[in-house]
Amino acid sequence: MLTIYSVPVASYCAKLRIILRNKNIIFNELPPPGGYGSNEYRKIIPSGNLPAMIHNGFMLSDSESIAEYLDEFFPSIPMMPNAIKLRAKAREFSRSHDTRLEPAVRKLYPEVEFSTRNIESVELTGFEISKQLAALALLLSKNPLDTDKLWICDCGFAVTFAWIKAFENSLGLIVDWPDEVKQYDLRLLGFKVVSDELSAYLPAMNKYLEKALPV
Repeated sequence: MLTIYSVPVASYCAKLRIILRNKNIIFNELPPPGGYGSNEYRKIIPSGNLPAMIHNGFMLSDSESIAEYLDEFFPSIPMMPNAIKLRAKAREFSRSHDTRLEPAVRKLYPEVEFSTRNIESVELTGFEISKQLAALALLLSKNPLDTDKLWICDCGFAVTFAWIKAFENSLGLIVDWPDEVKQYDLRLLGFKVVSDELSAYLPAMNKYLEKALPV
């Protein structure tokens, strides 16, 4: 039995579901008992983080750790390259998302509320996101990974790109999308497991963004 703890709007939970879909893994999805970070939830997942996993009694949190564990435990559809150097490159892509692009995008969450939105902060964050997208374009220009396959390192980007586009529409965010990144986004959307997850995820995004509208 594989159980995933998640909440509907969490981007890293969506990333994990793409991986689970791609690997055809059957799983049970539950909300954290008592809510995210609650004492009740920490009795099960000490870090209180989301997503988290329990697989036949084995507990693990952090989406990237879970992803690599699942890739090794369910190897029939591999999502990490076989070669050492290619695995290192895949991890480089993942870290560029988790430590650079996604944290820049996350700065916009406090600005979603229309009544307290800081327009200057949104503008400055747009510049920072554009800078990170430009850096990603350089990585993509020398990407050695097989682009016909979906890798673990792709899945976070697919969800974060969806949030950037949503913030463009709801917050008036202005970012510069390099051609390499536009093409990458389109390529990821071409994977059915990605488009299916994002379609299922859209209601949670839209619900969260309701407060972006003026009352």
